[in-house]
Amino acid sequence: MYCIYILKSLKDNKTYVGYTNDLNKRLVLHNSGKVISTKYRIPFVLIFSEKFLTAKGAKKREIWWKSGSGRKKMKELFFNSRI
Repeated sequence: MYCIYILKSLKDNKTYVGYTNDLNKRLVLHNSGKVISTKYRIPFVLIFSEKFLTAKGAKKREIWWKSGSGRKKMKELFFNSRI
């Protein structure tokens, strides 16, 4: 099982989108500063996750969330509701 996840940095309020096959382990890595792309933005909170049967499906959805329409949807869903 794979999942995509959206994290929100409590430091700068920016988001990070990724995919993994072990969400709990990945969250620990992000919040411990062991992920190069996010280590200067910790701590993070999980604001969304979605499960997929294949890595290919998860990767495709991750790419969508990182696209213009995905970012627009993220803003509508998560930032107009004061998360």
